[in-house]
Amino acid sequence: MDLATIIGIALGLFFIISQIVSGGNAEIFIHIPSMMIVAGGTLAATLVSFPLKEVIGVMKVVKNAFRVNNHEEVKIIQQFVDLAQITRKNGILAMDKELGKIKDDFMRTGLEMTVDGTEPETIKAVMETELIYLKSRHKRGQQIFLTMGTYSPAFGMIGTLIGLITMLKNLEDPSTIGMGMAVALITTFYGSFLANLVFLPIAEKLKNRSSHEVSVKE
Repeated sequence: MDLATIIGIALGLFFIISQIVSGGNAEIFIHIPSMMIVAGGTLAATLVSFPLKEVIGVMKVVKNAFRVNNHEEVKIIQQFVDLAQITRKNGILAMDKELGKIKDDFMRTGLEMTVDGTEPETIKAVMETELIYLKSRHKRGQQIFLTMGTYSPAFGMIGTLIGLITMLKNLEDPSTIGMGMAVALITTFYGSFLANLVFLPIAEKLKNRSSHEVSVKE
């Protein structure tokens, strides 16, 4: 579990919630209709933008933001050194017994083709194709979160406009204007909160993870 992601979100929640509580009337920040407008609207717009399969599969992608980065360059280099020593002593076929110990699918695929006697040019072409597919798959996951980070503030503003229209309809009672304005702005708060503490940071974390993984594999 990546502590940086968890600590970052936890700190953001702590600072925001502490300010809400210290200001009093924290209950006004809990407004179910506003939550539904922002969360439901963001989900709906995302479904319009991307295939259903990709949206459903986004939970598999988001795990990468909370997972410890296992792509350690030194460890991988040491694995290659160990395999080279085994090959030098016992021949390339002896490496076949060691393949099960390799957890990285990309690395294992390349070594399996090497053991099978595949031409180096073919191995290179296959691995480059795998990298292209990997980059594309990672980019789609990032794009979904970037898109959600764009939509959530927009639906927050839509909710605010709905609240303002409702408030203006009841101007004959000045005592309700303050509370009406507060409720109207809640959706903007929800949208901005989700975009800047959840969607956009996760998209950036996925981008950094992808860049590091691709760099190691190259």
